[in-house]
Amino acid sequence: MNEKINMREFSCYIFLSVLGMLGVSCYILADTFFVSKGLGTNGLAALNIAIPVYNFIHGTGLMLGMGGATKFSVYKSQNRIREIDHIYTNTVYAAIAFAAVFFLTGIFFSEHLAVLLGADSYTMEMTETYLKWLLLFGPAFLFNDVLLCFLRNDNQPQLTMKAQLIGSFSNIVLDYIFIFPMQMGMFGAIFATGLSPVISILIMLPHCLKKKQMFHFIRCTMKADMIGQALSLGFPSLLAQLSSGIVMIIFNSIILRLEGNTGVAAYGVIANISLVIVAIYTGIAQGSQPLISRYYGEGKKALVKQTLRYALALILVLSVLLYAVIFLFAQPLTLIFNSEKNAVLQQIAVTGLKIYFTSNIVVGYNIMLATFFTSIERAVPAQILSILRGFVLIIAAAFLLSSIWQMTGVWLAYPVTEFLVAILGMALYRAKIK
Repeated sequence: MNEKINMREFSCYIFLSVLGMLGVSCYILADTFFVSKGLGTNGLAALNIAIPVYNFIHGTGLMLGMGGATKFSVYKSQNRIREIDHIYTNTVYAAIAFAAVFFLTGIFFSEHLAVLLGADSYTMEMTETYLKWLLLFGPAFLFNDVLLCFLRNDNQPQLTMKAQLIGSFSNIVLDYIFIFPMQMGMFGAIFATGLSPVISILIMLPHCLKKKQMFHFIRCTMKADMIGQALSLGFPSLLAQLSSGIVMIIFNSIILRLEGNTGVAAYGVIANISLVIVAIYTGIAQGSQPLISRYYGEGKKALVKQTLRYALALILVLSVLLYAVIFLFAQPLTLIFNSEKNAVLQQIAVTGLKIYFTSNIVVGYNIMLATFFTSIERAVPAQILSILRGFVLIIAAAFLLSSIWQMTGVWLAYPVTEFLVAILGMALYRAKIK
């Protein structure tokens, strides 16, 4: 029997997920815009130094949420009600443990972390302030990600989009109020960002307390095997975010040596535009995940493959359009964040935009493929792709190419890495499908 996916359902999940992820990306994008206007080049450099920690917190939340929600979706398709409550409860237990680590790190180690990430005398105070409060709000970011993933898999894509967009819009409004009228500086930027997931959670909470939902928090002991399965499936989501953070740390250190704080600020422009583009691809992948996991749990292999093909076709079209926009509008895009109209910053960023984002087509492919493997409970190939993207190849490429071609080499490191990973990903997919 030739079954076909419900295109209306597919489009709804994808559209709402992408909108929601764009909202999440605006947490940092809004900070970048208002900090660049209110605190100048050093403020932008300080923010760029601190952002990798946000990637790590958000990645941990997605690891817990995506891993737990994938198991939840498979259990739901198989009508295994008891296991659904257990996987949700154990995911919450794991989130509490990670939240405590982030909170304590914010209290005791934020200054050491700022030094470790490369803050100097010009950026130290602002970087330390941002890091401290980002980590103190870490529990809110974690639980927001967990609830978003579970609710999306509980047939609530509209509610998750609403929560993400209202949280993001609140961040934009509060950023302006705290940085300009109230003159709260860098603390105002992170305070606005930290309140956003709190607002998002409050929007989702009424639904989470209803009895008619599929998942419930119950009294049960922690099950190491169940938490381990969820973490294993969600680990590629953590690695995907970590890759962004690792890339930023490595690039910051290399660019600081080559071009100083101005170069780091220029990279901040590129990193934040990248955050938005990756959010679009991640939205497509996360929107596809509930459908792929459901079809997989029901044994409908043809629908699993169809969903993947449609998602990849959408990514291909968007990749071409996004690169065309970046290439044609590199100058005005950079000027949005270059409030001091620094000519050196402008030149570095414009050149970087045109080279760095040649990676567009394969970045989306790699993100979707890793999520696909996770969705069908194949954690190992997803982990291999994510580790190569986030650690092995990108670090080697950054140091090697920058030593040969200086800043041009820095910008080339990202697309070279993603193209190599895409080739391997295609081979892994063909092997696993066979």
